[in-house]
Amino acid sequence: MPDHPRGREASDVADTIKAPVKGMTWVPGGAFAMGSDAFYPEERPVRRVEVEGFWIDRHPVTVAQFGRFVGETGYVTVAERPLDPADYPGADPADLVPGSLVFRKARAPVDLGDVRSWWRYVPGAFWRQPEGPESTAAGRQRHPVTHIAYEDAASYAAWAGKELPTEAEWERAARGGLEGAVFAWGDEISPGGRLMANTWQGEFPWQNLRADGYEGTSPVGTFPPNAYGLYDMTGNVWEWTADHWATHDGQPGEHACCAPGVLPGEHIPRRVIKGGSHLCAPNYCLRFRPAARQGEAVDTSTTHIGFRCVLRAPGPA
Repeated sequence: MPDHPRGREASDVADTIKAPVKGMTWVPGGAFAMGSDAFYPEERPVRRVEVEGFWIDRHPVTVAQFGRFVGETGYVTVAERPLDPADYPGADPADLVPGSLVFRKARAPVDLGDVRSWWRYVPGAFWRQPEGPESTAAGRQRHPVTHIAYEDAASYAAWAGKELPTEAEWERAARGGLEGAVFAWGDEISPGGRLMANTWQGEFPWQNLRADGYEGTSPVGTFPPNAYGLYDMTGNVWEWTADHWATHDGQPGEHACCAPGVLPGEHIPRRVIKGGSHLCAPNYCLRFRPAARQGEAVDTSTTHIGFRCVLRAPGPA
């Protein structure tokens, strides 16, 4: 594994800082190289970006944490609400029922250009019933909450007295001070043969070898933290950011693995999601990297999108 001294120093500091809110870590401000020229077009070009210091959740918001929010506020997620026909012109009204997108593993190799081979809109799927009405999130209290649309994440953040990170803040945190590293832990995908994040091993979307021990999400903190002491910054679940989606050359973007490019006449806004998920596999979606990014429609929720929050408050003395 390459030597990245800045990252080790950051880890030492993170261990000694007391957060104003439990479960958060300080990310120092500064300039860093954002993006990548080596992978997907939407990550280009590499550019210098500067951010102020901020506090960030050590791990994605969990099922238990989101449950407390719902219990105290009575909040109803986007996936649980009836769909407005005006937002979906041409759709059969009978199909406009509450639900969410659920991953279904294929039985054999399929056309990787057709996401319908593994995504299904499942009526009744939402954060408490991740795979649909016959499923339950019981026993997954320490897993990241999923089936979260952008509004759901922003509402939780406001309730908690926090905000969603900007894309630059999120990437700064994910890099952990490792300037220019490919992954959140360095340049090797599995240093010393060790798997560093919850991702897909095998041929997506039909063969999951589960070398990391998980078919779906994993409890937060299962895999090693990055040099800032942050868990699951890549892999496990994609995470919402506050930024509107655009490519850096001003173009709408190409089709990506988990979110299609902006379509002509599309009226539903998109926000940037970061970090990849347990469905990311090198043969299809090598996006469990800090630079990876996609644009997701704000009304979309799935079995692999969650979030974490930031707090823009004074840093440690």
